Amino acid sequence: MKRIDKDQKWKMRILGTEKGNECLNDKGREIFKEGSFIKADVPGSVINDLLNVGAVDDPYYRDNEQKALTLMKNDFEYHGTFDVDTVELADSDDAILRFNGLDTIADITLNGHKLSTVDNMHRTWEYSVKNLLKENNELVITFRSPVNYIAEQHKADPGILGTEDAMRGFPKIRKGHYMFGWDWGPRIPDAGIWKSVELLKVKKARLTKVYVHQDFKEDYSETILQVKTCVEGADGKQINIDEANGLEALVTVKDPDGKTVCERIEAGRNISIPNPRLWWPNGLGEQPLYTVITELVEGGDVLDSDTKRIGLRSLEVSTKKDEYGSEFAQIVNGVKFFAMGADYIPEDNILPRTNKKRTEKLLRQCVNANFNSIRVWGGGVYPSDDFYDLCDELGLVVWQDFMFACANYRLTPEFEASISAELRDQIRRLAHHASLGLWCGNNEMEDFAGRGGWGADDAIRKDYLRMYEGLFPRIMKEEDPDRFYWPSSPSCGGGFDDSNCPDRGDTHYWDVWHGSKPFTEFRKFFFRYLSEFGFQSFPSIRTVESFTLPEDRNVFSYVMEKHQRNAAANGKIMNYMEQTFLYPSDLDTFIYASQLMQAEAIRYGVEHFRRNRGRCMGTVYWQLNDCWPVASWSSIDYYGRWKALHYYAKRFFAPLMISCEEEGLLSQSMNVNEEPFEVKKSIRLNVANESMTERVCEVRWQLRDSEANVLREESTFVTVKPMSALWLEKVELPEARIYEDYVSYELLENGEIVSEGTVLFCPPKHFRFVDPKLAVRVEGSEIVVSCEHYAKGIEIRNESDDLILSDNFFDMNDGEKRVRVIEGIPDKIEVRSVWSIR
Repeated sequence: MKRIDKDQKWKMRILGTEKGNECLNDKGREIFKEGSFIKADVPGSVINDLLNVGAVDDPYYRDNEQKALTLMKNDFEYHGTFDVDTVELADSDDAILRFNGLDTIADITLNGHKLSTVDNMHRTWEYSVKNLLKENNELVITFRSPVNYIAEQHKADPGILGTEDAMRGFPKIRKGHYMFGWDWGPRIPDAGIWKSVELLKVKKARLTKVYVHQDFKEDYSETILQVKTCVEGADGKQINIDEANGLEALVTVKDPDGKTVCERIEAGRNISIPNPRLWWPNGLGEQPLYTVITELVEGGDVLDSDTKRIGLRSLEVSTKKDEYGSEFAQIVNGVKFFAMGADYIPEDNILPRTNKKRTEKLLRQCVNANFNSIRVWGGGVYPSDDFYDLCDELGLVVWQDFMFACANYRLTPEFEASISAELRDQIRRLAHHASLGLWCGNNEMEDFAGRGGWGADDAIRKDYLRMYEGLFPRIMKEEDPDRFYWPSSPSCGGGFDDSNCPDRGDTHYWDVWHGSKPFTEFRKFFFRYLSEFGFQSFPSIRTVESFTLPEDRNVFSYVMEKHQRNAAANGKIMNYMEQTFLYPSDLDTFIYASQLMQAEAIRYGVEHFRRNRGRCMGTVYWQLNDCWPVASWSSIDYYGRWKALHYYAKRFFAPLMISCEEEGLLSQSMNVNEEPFEVKKSIRLNVANESMTERVCEVRWQLRDSEANVLREESTFVTVKPMSALWLEKVELPEARIYEDYVSYELLENGEIVSEGTVLFCPPKHFRFVDPKLAVRVEGSEIVVSCEHYAKGIEIRNESDDLILSDNFFDMNDGEKRVRVIEGIPDKIEVRSVWSIR
């Protein structure tokens, strides 16, 4: 195999520059004189190449998005050259030109011969080209405008619709849907050669599939591996390995230390691994990875080989009926675990900006916040191999949507052929990963199509069932029979059967946020697995400054609203702000308050569902990350800055966690002008233990006044069983003053605090805080925060707001707290708390 992308001579030009000129800057107009080319990166993209030479302005700055969208009404041409050793080529039976990713509608020409027109960025394209190759070769790929294409397709078939946040016609192209806009993303549908290009020289045959099946003894004392292969001859036809053709497929397995477990055993035979080192999700054990090497051999010659890293584990999903309905619980190595994580979207609208280093940083931040799961949402792109390798190494169990989201489709023969190839390509690429927990057919389409959403008539619903409950399971059975398949998210199992039922399957819950319900509304439900729920906030003021001028920095300004894609969101934030805090006096304080609200909203949900572990077995919040600088539901913004939510997640996803279900005004009434009524004031503590060992802990709580003086306190020791949640007795607090008193609580193990928190009996805006007299100092790699009185939501930040700390946005009674600096330089440190929101 030879890569013919990197280190080759690639160039790109705009076709039809009469449209392009208006979106180019002065330098770009000078560069792109008639027929001019620029240097191109492959893998890469049109917009990335233009940015590299300074021909366009940053599409994320102010409202430059519109210029980028207009630019993409053009066609683009890529030229590449590569050399071939003709002697070596003559010794091969065939040569395969492989494109691992083309975005999206493109004509491919090699040495003047048109190979094909392609139309799906999510699949691999291969062509037999031996007879077309020569010593010096020219490859031309012409990309058609995705904007013009979907406009034409929508005009031809206006009945196929999807989310109103994206451009009309987006379901008619197999391209990352989010590129056409979403309620958190811009309309920047880029184009280009977004993955590697390779030339494979085939001698007689090659491996086209290697599938590793695992069986376990009941006590997991032995693992049996069986490697299954598919082999394709030089003529492109599948062939069987037998004595007649002289081919063998031989398998070597190495343990995590590199020691050979078995060497060159014939594929298909059982391979026994006694005392296997099992792979576990983060928090439950280690993530050892074995290596499986498969060689296609003729005589003593290796014709092709494949190397995979696998984890030895069983990973399944139980949907058994129970007293509440039907559970939805993931089971690893016989152990049911509570899924804790967030929904992942593409890391950028300009895909070449995503790389292993950036992805690793993001996923390690998930582990730092105690995630054990991550859901790859279906409206983006299938992530890179690096993403899944990292999830294997870090113990993040992947819920993998196929790339279909919030859109209707017609299952024409052509579309069926395209998506069938897409699914097979992706399943074969990813099926070996230890982290891959399940495949899911789509995002939200069973729910919407079942209710007639976006014009889903009987014909569209019929095609829906043919796709996700016919075609997809059939391909899954052929390509990845060991993996659990779920038709949609949310779903109760298919057939439009009460798709978002709280008692079966997985659920998306949006009444808190879209429905404007209070945070306490979560406590009315006991979902079996909550795979999507969220709350918006604004990113850091420093992130806002990256895309604005000073005159733009008002929440309702034109530029700020261009970076707020949900039409109702600012109003909802203001509504929840009115319920929660005093009115912030400036944008910076408003942003801080919005992040605290977001964090508190998700905390209410997660803590409630973890308290009811067993009935609920997963909380995956919307969303982890951003694809550009924007106000959104993310817990980490585009530049990698942690919002308050991500620090909260670190606490509410902690394996050992204490939480409190309080009664007060928030759980009863929030109208201070109602006729006086008796307010119930109580607490009920709960300790959740999502670890494999029994934990003996001390629980302490105190009723305090706003100066942090202790009015009442109690403590007790508890024993919490592995993988369980333990309720303590409810404590009535009739003596507590609604607006002056609060409860602090903490969980200690071996005398050290491992989890803590505070609760109020009224909204923070009405609590009679006193000035906490916050102070801060830096001592080496630690930041020391002190206060004299109760402080809620303490934020530590430096001038550039790029610190990552061991803790932040926390509550304090009084005294000192030490926080470790994990990343960033702790200079010009500032602290603030809810006291500052005024």
